[in-house]
Amino acid sequence: MEKKYGEIAIEEAQIEPWGNPTPERNYMIEITFPEFSCLCPRSGYPDYATIKIRYIPDKYIVELRSLKLWLNKFRNRYISHEQATNEIYTALYETLKPRFLEVIGDFNPRGNVHTVIKVRSDENYG
Repeated sequence: MEKKYGEIAIEEAQIEPWGNPTPERNYMIEITFPEFSCLCPRSGYPDYATIKIRYIPDKYIVELRSLKLWLNKFRNRYISHEQATNEIYTALYETLKPRFLEVIGDFNPRGNVHTVIKVRSDENYG
């Protein structure tokens, strides 16, 4: 079966940095992605989450369409909540090199368990 144009766009997606139009000012950008999905690496069942991204840009901001498509790449991957959230954080941090970054993976309850994973650039959780 031939792939649809959306499937091809997701498969090829990369996070695209854009120049920050106001690099001299600290300001917060908040992005919510309420339809995140991936697959449980143990059971194969789908996991759903809201991914929340907050950052203070330096030289770059993220192009939103590229981020949306890139996040959709997770939908068929077997990956834990923790690994997915950390992978999103790392990719954004390495691409944008922001002054501050926080990524929250707020996963829908499954089996009566609700998981929230938070990764921030200004705190040591270790």
